[in-house]
Amino acid sequence: MARPEEVIMQRYDVADALAGVRPAACAQSHIEHFVEQLSGAGYALLSTRQYVQAAAHLGRWIEVRSISWPQLSDSVLSTFASHRCTCPEADGRGQKLSRRYVRRIYRFVEHLRARGLVPASRHLTPPIPEALTGFQEWLRRHRGLAVCTITRYQMLVAKMLPALGEDPAAYNAALIRRVFLAQVRDLSRGYAKCFVPALRAYLRFLAVEGRCRPYLDRAVPTLPEWRLAALPRYIESADVERVIGACDLRRSCGIRDRAVLLLLARLGLRAGDIMAMTLADIDWNAGMVRVRAKSRREFRLPLPQEVGDAILEYLARARPTTSIRRVFLCTNAPIRPFATMASVSDIVRLALARAGIHNPPSRGAHLLRHSAATTMLRAGVPVDAIATVLRHASTDMTAHYAKVDLALLHTVAQPWPEVSHVDR
Repeated sequence: MARPEEVIMQRYDVADALAGVRPAACAQSHIEHFVEQLSGAGYALLSTRQYVQAAAHLGRWIEVRSISWPQLSDSVLSTFASHRCTCPEADGRGQKLSRRYVRRIYRFVEHLRARGLVPASRHLTPPIPEALTGFQEWLRRHRGLAVCTITRYQMLVAKMLPALGEDPAAYNAALIRRVFLAQVRDLSRGYAKCFVPALRAYLRFLAVEGRCRPYLDRAVPTLPEWRLAALPRYIESADVERVIGACDLRRSCGIRDRAVLLLLARLGLRAGDIMAMTLADIDWNAGMVRVRAKSRREFRLPLPQEVGDAILEYLARARPTTSIRRVFLCTNAPIRPFATMASVSDIVRLALARAGIHNPPSRGAHLLRHSAATTMLRAGVPVDAIATVLRHASTDMTAHYAKVDLALLHTVAQPWPEVSHVDR
Protein backbone atom coordinates (compact mmCIF):
# COMPACT_ATOMS: atom_id res chain seq x y z
CA MET A 1 0.00 0.00 0.00
CA ALA A 2 1.37 3.39 -0.96
CA ARG A 3 2.58 5.76 1.71
CA PRO A 4 0.65 9.07 1.86
CA GLU A 5 2.59 11.80 0.12
CA GLU A 6 2.51 14.41 2.86
CA VAL A 7 4.41 12.26 5.37
CA ILE A 8 7.35 11.53 3.07
CA MET A 9 9.99 13.83 4.55
CA GLN A 10 11.51 15.88 1.79
CA ARG A 11 15.28 15.39 1.64
CA TYR A 12 17.42 18.41 0.86
CA ASP A 13 20.78 19.75 1.91
CA VAL A 14 22.01 23.14 3.07
CA ALA A 15 22.98 24.21 -0.46
CA ASP A 16 19.38 23.70 -1.66
CA ALA A 17 18.00 25.85 1.16
CA LEU A 18 20.58 28.61 0.66
CA ALA A 19 20.16 28.80 -3.11
CA GLY A 20 19.96 32.47 -4.13
CA VAL A 21 20.61 33.74 -0.58
CA ARG A 22 23.88 35.28 0.58
CA PRO A 23 23.85 35.55 4.37
CA ALA A 24 26.15 37.93 6.19
CA ALA A 25 29.42 36.42 7.37
CA CYS A 26 28.27 36.63 11.00
CA ALA A 27 25.16 34.55 10.23
CA GLN A 28 26.43 31.99 7.69
CA SER A 29 27.31 29.13 10.05
CA HIS A 30 24.29 29.77 12.29
CA ILE A 31 21.89 29.60 9.35
CA GLU A 32 23.47 26.34 8.18
CA HIS A 33 22.80 24.78 11.60
CA PHE A 34 19.29 26.23 11.46
CA VAL A 35 18.64 24.55 8.11
CA GLU A 36 19.73 21.19 9.52
CA GLN A 37 17.34 21.59 12.42
CA LEU A 38 14.41 22.52 10.17
CA SER A 39 15.10 19.62 7.83
CA GLY A 40 15.23 17.17 10.73
CA ALA A 41 11.96 18.57 12.08
CA GLY A 42 10.14 17.80 8.84
CA TYR A 43 9.93 21.26 7.25
CA ALA A 44 9.55 21.28 3.48
CA LEU A 45 12.20 22.93 1.30
CA LEU A 46 9.94 25.87 0.44
CA SER A 47 9.24 26.60 4.11
CA THR A 48 12.92 26.27 4.98
CA ARG A 49 13.87 28.78 2.28
CA GLN A 50 11.40 31.27 3.75
CA TYR A 51 12.99 30.85 7.18
CA VAL A 52 16.47 31.18 5.66
CA GLN A 53 15.55 34.44 3.93
CA ALA A 54 14.24 35.90 7.18
CA ALA A 55 17.32 34.76 9.12
CA ALA A 56 19.65 36.23 6.48
CA HIS A 57 17.71 39.50 6.70
CA LEU A 58 18.27 39.67 10.46
CA GLY A 59 21.95 38.82 10.05
CA ARG A 60 22.52 41.61 7.53
CA TRP A 61 20.53 44.08 9.68
CA ILE A 62 22.65 43.52 12.80
CA GLU A 63 25.87 43.49 10.76
CA VAL A 64 25.15 46.96 9.34
CA ARG A 65 24.49 48.25 12.87
CA SER A 66 27.57 46.52 14.34
CA ILE A 67 25.44 44.48 16.76
CA SER A 68 26.81 41.12 17.93
CA TRP A 69 24.63 38.09 18.65
CA PRO A 70 25.09 38.32 22.47
CA GLN A 71 23.70 41.88 22.24
CA LEU A 72 20.49 40.69 20.55
CA SER A 73 18.16 41.57 23.41
CA ASP A 74 14.36 41.79 23.45
CA SER A 75 14.49 45.53 22.79
CA VAL A 76 16.79 45.09 19.78
CA LEU A 77 14.48 42.44 18.36
CA SER A 78 11.48 44.72 18.88
CA THR A 79 13.30 47.47 16.98
CA PHE A 80 14.00 45.11 14.10
CA ALA A 81 10.42 43.80 14.02
CA SER A 82 8.96 47.33 13.83
CA HIS A 83 11.39 48.99 11.42
CA ARG A 84 10.30 50.28 8.00
CA CYS A 85 12.22 47.82 5.88
CA THR A 86 14.28 49.00 2.92
CA CYS A 87 16.79 46.17 3.19
CA PRO A 88 17.59 44.48 -0.16
CA GLU A 89 17.39 41.02 1.46
CA ALA A 90 13.68 41.46 2.23
CA ASP A 91 12.65 43.71 -0.65
CA GLY A 92 10.46 45.55 1.82
CA ARG A 93 10.03 48.79 -0.18
CA GLY A 94 9.69 50.78 3.05
CA GLN A 95 6.89 48.61 4.47
CA LYS A 96 6.61 47.11 7.93
CA LEU A 97 7.40 43.42 8.36
CA SER A 98 4.39 41.12 8.45
CA ARG A 99 3.54 39.12 11.57
CA ARG A 100 4.29 35.87 9.78
CA TYR A 101 7.70 37.18 8.75
CA VAL A 102 8.45 38.28 12.33
CA ARG A 103 7.45 34.84 13.63
CA ARG A 104 10.07 33.29 11.33
CA ILE A 105 12.66 35.66 12.78
CA TYR A 106 11.78 34.65 16.33
CA ARG A 107 11.95 30.98 15.34
CA PHE A 108 15.55 31.56 14.24
CA VAL A 109 16.32 33.50 17.42
CA GLU A 110 14.97 30.66 19.57
CA HIS A 111 17.36 28.35 17.71
CA LEU A 112 20.23 30.67 18.60
CA ARG A 113 19.10 30.83 22.23
CA ALA A 114 19.12 27.04 22.44
CA ARG A 115 22.75 27.12 21.32
CA GLY A 116 23.65 29.77 23.88
CA LEU A 117 24.41 32.47 21.29
CA VAL A 118 21.60 34.86 22.24
CA PRO A 119 20.61 35.79 25.83
CA ALA A 120 17.39 34.34 27.18
CA SER A 121 14.27 36.43 26.92
CA ARG A 122 13.05 38.18 30.03
CA HIS A 123 9.43 37.66 29.01
CA LEU A 124 9.31 33.88 28.66
CA THR A 125 7.64 32.88 31.93
CA PRO A 126 6.59 34.90 34.96
CA PRO A 127 8.61 34.15 38.10
CA ILE A 128 7.09 31.83 40.70
CA PRO A 129 6.13 33.72 43.89
CA GLU A 130 8.58 33.08 46.72
CA ALA A 131 5.79 31.75 48.91
CA LEU A 132 5.25 28.88 46.45
CA THR A 133 8.87 27.75 46.55
CA GLY A 134 8.92 24.00 47.09
CA PHE A 135 5.17 23.61 46.47
CA GLN A 136 5.70 22.35 42.93
CA GLU A 137 8.23 19.69 43.95
CA TRP A 138 6.06 18.59 46.87
CA LEU A 139 3.05 18.06 44.58
CA ARG A 140 5.16 16.05 42.16
CA ARG A 141 6.93 13.82 44.67
CA HIS A 142 4.28 13.29 47.35
CA ARG A 143 1.03 13.67 45.44
CA GLY A 144 2.04 12.26 42.05
CA LEU A 145 0.19 14.97 40.13
CA ALA A 146 0.66 15.62 36.43
CA VAL A 147 2.64 18.64 35.28
CA CYS A 148 -0.46 20.40 33.93
CA THR A 149 -2.27 19.92 37.27
CA ILE A 150 0.71 21.25 39.24
CA THR A 151 0.87 24.32 37.00
CA ARG A 152 -2.85 24.93 37.47
CA TYR A 153 -2.60 24.61 41.27
CA GLN A 154 0.27 27.12 41.35
CA MET A 155 -1.66 29.59 39.22
CA LEU A 156 -4.82 29.34 41.36
CA VAL A 157 -2.99 29.65 44.67
CA ALA A 158 -0.99 32.63 43.36
CA LYS A 159 -4.30 34.47 42.82
CA MET A 160 -5.10 34.19 46.54
CA LEU A 161 -1.64 34.87 47.99
CA PRO A 162 -1.96 38.70 48.17
CA ALA A 163 -5.11 38.42 50.27
CA LEU A 164 -3.73 35.60 52.43
CA GLY A 165 -0.63 37.54 53.38
CA GLU A 166 3.07 36.77 53.46
CA ASP A 167 3.19 35.06 56.87
CA PRO A 168 1.63 31.55 56.83
CA ALA A 169 2.03 31.33 60.59
CA ALA A 170 -0.71 33.97 60.90
CA TYR A 171 -3.24 32.00 58.86
CA ASN A 172 -6.45 30.96 60.65
CA ALA A 173 -9.73 29.37 59.65
CA ALA A 174 -11.61 32.68 59.44
CA LEU A 175 -9.00 34.16 57.10
CA ILE A 176 -8.99 31.08 54.87
CA ARG A 177 -12.77 31.11 54.49
CA ARG A 178 -12.94 34.86 53.91
CA VAL A 179 -10.25 34.88 51.22
CA PHE A 180 -11.64 31.82 49.48
CA LEU A 181 -15.23 33.09 49.36
CA ALA A 182 -14.09 36.51 48.11
CA GLN A 183 -12.06 34.84 45.34
CA VAL A 184 -14.85 32.59 44.01
CA ARG A 185 -17.83 34.92 44.60
CA ASP A 186 -18.26 35.97 40.95
CA LEU A 187 -16.92 32.79 39.30
CA SER A 188 -18.83 29.99 37.66
CA ARG A 189 -19.39 26.88 39.76
CA GLY A 190 -17.04 24.81 37.61
CA TYR A 191 -14.18 27.29 37.85
CA ALA A 192 -14.76 27.97 41.54
CA LYS A 193 -14.48 24.27 42.33
CA CYS A 194 -10.93 24.26 40.91
CA PHE A 195 -9.77 26.51 43.76
CA VAL A 196 -10.83 24.02 46.45
CA PRO A 197 -8.23 21.24 45.91
CA ALA A 198 -5.53 23.77 45.01
CA LEU A 199 -5.88 25.73 48.25
CA ARG A 200 -6.25 22.60 50.37
CA ALA A 201 -3.08 21.12 48.85
CA TYR A 202 -1.18 24.34 49.53
CA LEU A 203 -2.28 24.45 53.17
CA ARG A 204 -1.28 20.79 53.63
CA PHE A 205 2.11 21.59 52.13
CA LEU A 206 2.60 24.49 54.54
CA ALA A 207 1.57 22.28 57.49
CA VAL A 208 4.04 19.56 56.49
CA GLU A 209 6.78 22.19 56.22
CA GLY A 210 5.86 23.50 59.67
CA ARG A 211 5.07 26.94 58.30
CA CYS A 212 1.41 27.09 59.40
CA ARG A 213 -0.82 25.34 61.92
CA PRO A 214 -2.14 21.90 60.84
CA TYR A 215 -5.64 21.06 59.62
CA LEU A 216 -6.32 24.49 58.12
CA ASP A 217 -7.21 22.69 54.88
CA ARG A 218 -10.47 21.69 56.57
CA ALA A 219 -11.43 25.37 56.71
CA VAL A 220 -11.72 25.57 52.92
CA PRO A 221 -15.47 25.44 52.19
CA THR A 222 -16.88 22.59 50.15
CA LEU A 223 -18.98 23.83 47.25
CA PRO A 224 -22.33 22.05 46.80
CA GLU A 225 -22.15 19.33 44.19
CA TRP A 226 -24.51 16.54 43.27
CA ARG A 227 -22.23 13.92 41.80
CA LEU A 228 -23.46 11.89 38.84
CA ALA A 229 -26.73 13.82 38.78
CA ALA A 230 -26.70 14.36 35.01
CA LEU A 231 -27.02 11.72 32.33
CA PRO A 232 -23.80 10.49 30.65
CA ARG A 233 -23.02 12.26 27.40
CA TYR A 234 -22.87 9.66 24.65
CA ILE A 235 -23.82 8.92 21.06
CA GLU A 236 -25.34 5.76 19.67
CA SER A 237 -23.18 2.91 18.35
CA ALA A 238 -24.15 3.65 14.76
CA ASP A 239 -22.97 7.24 15.13
CA VAL A 240 -19.68 6.06 16.63
CA GLU A 241 -19.08 3.92 13.54
CA ARG A 242 -19.89 6.90 11.32
CA VAL A 243 -17.30 8.99 13.16
CA ILE A 244 -14.63 6.32 12.73
CA GLY A 245 -15.52 5.71 9.10
CA ALA A 246 -15.34 9.41 8.22
CA CYS A 247 -11.52 9.44 8.40
CA ASP A 248 -9.81 9.98 5.04
CA LEU A 249 -7.30 7.13 4.79
CA ARG A 250 -5.65 8.75 1.77
CA ARG A 251 -4.06 11.29 4.11
CA SER A 252 -1.61 10.70 6.95
CA CYS A 253 -3.75 12.63 9.43
CA GLY A 254 -6.75 10.46 8.51
CA ILE A 255 -4.81 7.26 9.23
CA ARG A 256 -3.63 8.69 12.56
CA ASP A 257 -7.08 9.96 13.52
CA ARG A 258 -8.69 6.58 12.84
CA ALA A 259 -6.24 4.85 15.19
CA VAL A 260 -6.91 7.46 17.89
CA LEU A 261 -10.68 7.22 17.51
CA LEU A 262 -10.60 3.42 17.72
CA LEU A 263 -8.60 3.55 20.96
CA LEU A 264 -11.13 5.98 22.41
CA ALA A 265 -14.20 4.09 21.18
CA ARG A 266 -13.12 0.47 21.76
CA LEU A 267 -11.03 0.77 24.94
CA GLY A 268 -12.57 3.90 26.44
CA LEU A 269 -9.21 5.60 26.85
CA ARG A 270 -8.89 9.17 28.07
CA ALA A 271 -7.28 11.94 26.05
CA GLY A 272 -4.31 11.90 28.43
CA ASP A 273 -3.83 8.17 27.79
CA ILE A 274 -3.56 8.81 24.06
CA MET A 275 -1.20 11.74 24.48
CA ALA A 276 1.18 9.86 26.83
CA MET A 277 1.25 6.52 24.98
CA THR A 278 4.73 5.44 23.89
CA LEU A 279 5.95 2.78 21.50
CA ALA A 280 7.13 0.70 24.46
CA ASP A 281 3.58 0.62 25.88
CA ILE A 282 2.35 -1.69 23.10
CA ASP A 283 3.16 -5.38 23.57
CA TRP A 284 2.55 -6.80 20.10
CA ASN A 285 3.39 -10.39 21.08
CA ALA A 286 0.89 -10.48 23.94
CA GLY A 287 -1.66 -8.24 22.22
CA MET A 288 -1.76 -5.84 25.18
CA VAL A 289 -1.39 -2.11 25.66
CA ARG A 290 -0.15 -0.44 28.84
CA VAL A 291 -2.10 2.59 30.02
CA ARG A 292 -0.93 4.99 32.69
CA ALA A 293 -3.99 6.11 34.60
CA LYS A 294 -4.38 8.81 37.21
CA SER A 295 -2.20 8.78 40.35
CA ARG A 296 0.58 6.98 38.45
CA ARG A 297 -1.31 3.69 38.29
CA GLU A 298 -0.65 1.39 35.34
CA PHE A 299 -3.04 -1.02 33.65
CA ARG A 300 -2.63 -3.56 30.88
CA LEU A 301 -5.60 -3.77 28.53
CA PRO A 302 -6.20 -6.22 25.67
CA LEU A 303 -5.58 -4.73 22.25
CA PRO A 304 -8.44 -5.65 19.88
CA GLN A 305 -7.43 -6.80 16.40
CA GLU A 306 -9.12 -3.85 14.71
CA VAL A 307 -7.36 -1.35 16.96
CA GLY A 308 -3.99 -3.06 16.59
CA ASP A 309 -4.30 -3.09 12.79
CA ALA A 310 -5.11 0.62 12.77
CA ILE A 311 -2.07 1.45 14.92
CA LEU A 312 0.17 -0.73 12.72
CA GLU A 313 -1.10 1.02 9.61
CA TYR A 314 -0.34 4.38 11.18
CA LEU A 315 3.18 3.32 12.19
CA ALA A 316 3.92 1.85 8.76
CA ARG A 317 2.32 4.41 6.48
CA ALA A 318 1.69 7.70 8.22
CA ARG A 319 3.98 8.24 11.21
CA PRO A 320 7.03 10.39 10.36
CA THR A 321 10.45 8.85 10.80
CA THR A 322 11.76 10.29 14.07
CA SER A 323 13.45 9.33 17.32
CA ILE A 324 10.45 10.55 19.36
CA ARG A 325 9.01 7.63 21.35
CA ARG A 326 5.44 8.92 21.68
CA VAL A 327 3.10 6.95 19.41
CA PHE A 328 0.97 9.77 18.06
CA LEU A 329 2.59 12.85 16.56
CA CYS A 330 1.46 16.04 14.86
CA THR A 331 1.48 15.73 11.08
CA ASN A 332 2.59 19.29 10.38
CA ALA A 333 6.14 20.51 10.95
CA PRO A 334 7.84 20.61 13.31
CA ILE A 335 7.39 16.92 14.08
CA ARG A 336 6.40 16.73 17.75
CA PRO A 337 4.08 14.90 20.15
CA PHE A 338 0.69 16.30 21.06
CA ALA A 339 1.27 19.29 23.33
CA THR A 340 -1.97 18.98 25.34
CA MET A 341 -5.00 16.76 25.70
CA ALA A 342 -6.92 19.33 23.67
CA SER A 343 -5.19 17.95 20.55
CA VAL A 344 -6.96 14.61 21.07
CA SER A 345 -10.29 16.33 21.69
CA ASP A 346 -9.81 18.31 18.48
CA ILE A 347 -9.51 15.02 16.56
CA VAL A 348 -12.90 13.96 17.96
CA ARG A 349 -14.47 17.36 17.25
CA LEU A 350 -13.37 17.37 13.62
CA ALA A 351 -14.42 13.74 13.15
CA LEU A 352 -17.92 14.54 14.43
CA ALA A 353 -18.20 17.35 11.89
CA ARG A 354 -17.02 15.10 9.05
CA ALA A 355 -19.57 12.46 10.04
CA GLY A 356 -22.38 15.03 9.92
CA ILE A 357 -23.18 14.82 13.65
CA HIS A 358 -23.92 18.47 14.29
CA ASN A 359 -25.53 18.45 17.75
CA PRO A 360 -23.66 15.94 19.91
CA PRO A 361 -24.01 16.25 23.70
CA SER A 362 -20.28 17.10 23.84
CA ARG A 363 -17.37 17.33 21.41
CA GLY A 364 -14.41 16.10 23.44
CA ALA A 365 -12.57 12.82 23.77
CA HIS A 366 -14.73 11.80 26.74
CA LEU A 367 -17.75 11.56 24.45
CA LEU A 368 -16.38 8.33 22.95
CA ARG A 369 -15.39 7.04 26.39
CA HIS A 370 -18.96 7.52 27.63
CA SER A 371 -20.29 5.95 24.43
CA ALA A 372 -18.04 2.89 24.88
CA ALA A 373 -19.25 2.38 28.46
CA THR A 374 -22.88 2.75 27.45
CA THR A 375 -22.49 0.28 24.58
CA MET A 376 -20.84 -2.32 26.81
CA LEU A 377 -23.56 -1.99 29.43
CA ARG A 378 -26.34 -2.44 26.88
CA ALA A 379 -24.54 -5.50 25.52
CA GLY A 380 -24.82 -7.16 28.93
CA VAL A 381 -21.24 -6.67 30.13
CA PRO A 382 -21.17 -6.70 33.97
CA VAL A 383 -20.58 -3.41 35.70
CA ASP A 384 -17.41 -4.61 37.42
CA ALA A 385 -15.93 -5.65 34.06
CA ILE A 386 -16.70 -2.23 32.58
CA ALA A 387 -15.11 -0.60 35.62
CA THR A 388 -11.95 -2.62 34.94
CA VAL A 389 -11.78 -1.49 31.32
CA LEU A 390 -12.44 2.15 32.23
CA ARG A 391 -10.06 1.95 35.21
CA HIS A 392 -12.60 3.31 37.66
CA ALA A 393 -11.50 3.19 41.27
CA SER A 394 -15.09 2.41 42.33
CA THR A 395 -17.96 0.66 40.57
CA ASP A 396 -20.22 3.45 41.83
CA MET A 397 -18.77 5.63 39.08
CA THR A 398 -19.44 2.95 36.47
CA ALA A 399 -23.01 2.47 37.67
CA HIS A 400 -23.60 6.03 36.49
CA TYR A 401 -24.03 4.64 32.97
CA ALA A 402 -26.91 2.43 34.03
CA LYS A 403 -29.16 5.49 33.89
CA VAL A 404 -29.14 5.40 30.09
CA ASP A 405 -30.04 1.69 29.88
CA LEU A 406 -33.83 2.01 29.80
CA ALA A 407 -34.38 -1.74 29.50
CA LEU A 408 -32.44 -2.33 32.73
CA LEU A 409 -34.25 0.50 34.48
CA HIS A 410 -37.64 -1.03 33.55
CA THR A 411 -36.71 -4.17 35.47
CA VAL A 412 -36.09 -2.29 38.71
CA ALA A 413 -38.68 0.49 38.43
CA GLN A 414 -41.60 0.20 40.79
CA PRO A 415 -45.14 0.94 39.59
CA TRP A 416 -46.59 4.27 40.66
CA PRO A 417 -49.04 3.73 43.55
CA GLU A 418 -52.66 4.09 42.58
CA VAL A 419 -54.64 6.89 44.16
CA SER A 420 -58.05 5.82 45.32
CA HIS A 421 -60.86 8.27 45.01
CA VAL A 422 -63.78 8.19 47.39
CA ASP A 423 -67.09 8.99 45.79
CA ARG A 424 -68.84 11.64 47.66
